[in-house]
Amino acid sequence: MAKTERQPATVNLEEAIGRLDAALALLENAVARRLEAERSRGDRDTEFALLEEDRARLAAELDAAGARLARMNVTTGEVGRRLDRAIETVKDVLSGPSGA
Repeated sequence: MAKTERQPATVNLEEAIGRLDAALALLENAVARRLEAERSRGDRDTEFALLEEDRARLAAELDAAGARLARMNVTTGEVGRRLDRAIETVKDVLSGPSGA
């Protein structure tokens, strides 16, 4: 009878070890998923930081381009006024003595 009593205990111990193994496997999988999620989050954070740097760089370039455009508009306006005066001067010279 002692064998009969040990057999259920052995079965219970084997079942307990099996459940423990299954629980450990689940825990290992959960830890692996957590580590992967952390790694992905780190990758996202790095990617976000790079995008933020690009955005700041592009904003600075856009500001510089806007300033250049404003200077170009001022210069273009000045050139236009000078051309108008030159055209008027040429017209006056061409029509001067003979038109007077």
